[in-house]
Amino acid sequence: MLRATSELEFSNEQNTEEISQLASLVLSGDTSTGEKNSTGLPEKTGYPDSVYIMAANIFQGIRFEKSPEKVLIKYGNEPLRSLPESEDESSQRSSYELAFSALKFQDILEAILIDSCIFPSTTIPDHLSSLIIVMLYDFQDRKFEARFLSDNEEPIAEVQEVENLLNSFKIKLAAALARCRIKHDALSIYHILPETVRNQELRASTLPLYAWINTCKISPEEVYYSLKKRGYNKVKSVLHIDDKVFAVDQHCYDVLIFPSHLKNNLLNIDLFKDYKLIFQDKSRSLAVHSVKALLNMDDDILMVNTGSWYTVAHMSILTNNNTSKIFVCGVKSQAKDPDLKNLFTKMGCKNIEILHEAFLNIESKDHRLQKVKVILLLPRCSGLGVSNPVEFILNEHEDTGLLKDFSQGGTSEDKLHILVQQQYEQLTHAMKFTKAQAVVYCTCSVYPEENEGVVKKALEFQDHGIKVQPYRLSPPVLPLCSLKEIHLSTDKFFRMEPSEITNGCFLSVLTRERDPSEAVSVKDVLARAAAKGLLDGIELGKASKREKKKKKSKIPLSRAPTNDSNDIQMKIAEFLNRESNANANRSETLATKTSLPQKNTTTAGSSSQVRKPNKPTSNPLVPTFMKNTAQPRPYERQTNFVRSRPEDRVMALKPVEIVLPPVMLPFSGSQGIKSQIPTQHFYYRWVGPKTVMPNYFPSPSISRRGEKPRENLPSSLLRHPRPWL
Repeated sequence: MLRATSELEFSNEQNTEEISQLASLVLSGDTSTGEKNSTGLPEKTGYPDSVYIMAANIFQGIRFEKSPEKVLIKYGNEPLRSLPESEDESSQRSSYELAFSALKFQDILEAILIDSCIFPSTTIPDHLSSLIIVMLYDFQDRKFEARFLSDNEEPIAEVQEVENLLNSFKIKLAAALARCRIKHDALSIYHILPETVRNQELRASTLPLYAWINTCKISPEEVYYSLKKRGYNKVKSVLHIDDKVFAVDQHCYDVLIFPSHLKNNLLNIDLFKDYKLIFQDKSRSLAVHSVKALLNMDDDILMVNTGSWYTVAHMSILTNNNTSKIFVCGVKSQAKDPDLKNLFTKMGCKNIEILHEAFLNIESKDHRLQKVKVILLLPRCSGLGVSNPVEFILNEHEDTGLLKDFSQGGTSEDKLHILVQQQYEQLTHAMKFTKAQAVVYCTCSVYPEENEGVVKKALEFQDHGIKVQPYRLSPPVLPLCSLKEIHLSTDKFFRMEPSEITNGCFLSVLTRERDPSEAVSVKDVLARAAAKGLLDGIELGKASKREKKKKKSKIPLSRAPTNDSNDIQMKIAEFLNRESNANANRSETLATKTSLPQKNTTTAGSSSQVRKPNKPTSNPLVPTFMKNTAQPRPYERQTNFVRSRPEDRVMALKPVEIVLPPVMLPFSGSQGIKSQIPTQHFYYRWVGPKTVMPNYFPSPSISRRGEKPRENLPSSLLRHPRPWL
């Protein structure tokens, strides 16, 4: 297939080209290469033949088409034959990664094929052009080394033909690649990519791994113990750590974080093989935890555009202890049902029901969805907030055409407008479900048009004609763990910007107040609690009868209990009756006490009471006529206290000492008088005349502070003529 003149042209440059290929003909932009370098694994040795075929078919569907005057290589329209058994998860991921890498360098790879004279000098069918592009990318990524062939692999004729062609042009291809790097003044063709794409690739190679715990199979403590036995240490942060460590996420208690270089090791342990730990992007865990925070025990959930089935499984695991049911809509093919049921069975999920209708075709009054209270909407978006587009396409999106946008570092205006319109239609349709009380809207986009733009527009133009409460924007139900998160959530949206520790995420919670006509009564709440075994030993029926009788007669039940539940209920009724009587006695006591501020009390002899004796003591400052008139009242109060319990009398007398204020303050020498209260001179020098004004009588608190008052004082004692001076 080679021309002799072409071989002679390159014979003089062979030594220079060999040095060039050994020096720096390594593409560092491939994600698998970044992982390989960080783990110190040997250089790549190629893919199986089936992966090349699948990658060629994917590239054929997503490649950039050029105008006729700029076409350098013609591509056929027929897909290559692929083996059915080759479409396992690992092979599919490798095929998408290889096709996406070839797409990013499509222009460069085509230029190398032209410069090396493979095109148009060789007679290769057009339908093999896509296969040549993807295999050329892998060939230069291996530094033009031979591919390792497995003995168990079945060779494919088309792959063998293209591989032989590339090996025969190895020197020319290396020289063309070196000239391309020199032309762009780049250390490698990776540096020719746009800056946004390079940053995305760099984050993808270092982004930590997130995995949630399947609590139906294992508890978090058991996971920690199992990882510790395997040499993994628990730390607060996994950034910039090359050891075997893990950390617990701050937003989701059941999510663990691992360094990126440990992925291959983790996939081989039983925790991941047995679906006890599941790798998934953190944004999906944030979404399901937001839904969980809004649920009651028996609320159903409707999930729209779930993408990865692991998201559905995570939602099921979180609601395992509830009676909630999870409806998943949008599953187009019923042929997937057996595989999905098998997956959910392995993971321990039991409350999932699949709906094959598209979401927009489901009526809001569908009888199956009458108990749906929360709708989780994960709309298809541009996904420009994620670092690994292949994982995003495989797990969260079916549109492989978005790989074009990822390869260019942005989305075109036309495509963005189409996505925004679809998101708006789905959100407004979700808000039409009259029984639903909340909608959780989550994307992986960094474009405001897809995030707050859609939410604000839907809130502004929501239908107020239906007889339900309108939706409103609610604050995030997730914890805000840093000042940056608080700042980004000031407008009630939860945002996470793309960084070295996480992908971008936007989350909004729309809620509305429950319809007052549908308010849940106390009886319904108790019935639900009894159905779940939360009210063991208490019968709800007899309790409701007692409430009806109480409303009619206002008399507590005196019927003897017949079982344990009646005994508990009777004790509760007696306690409430006793408390109400005690409160009445306390109010009566306090009113009587405040009406008699001049009454003198001392400590009683009984150890079980702290109330004062009924017999009043003589006070030299109190006139005789006041003693005679105030004496009978303590006996009246005594009868009141006899009817009450001792503990009631104790509590009623406590505020008396606080309420009664000192009455000697109006005297000019009040400070001196207070200092002389403990002395006997106080009682002989300051006895007022019988005509003294009652307003100046000392309070009982002052007499208690002094010494014991003397009784039967003589009338000839020295008196101050004007005690108010």
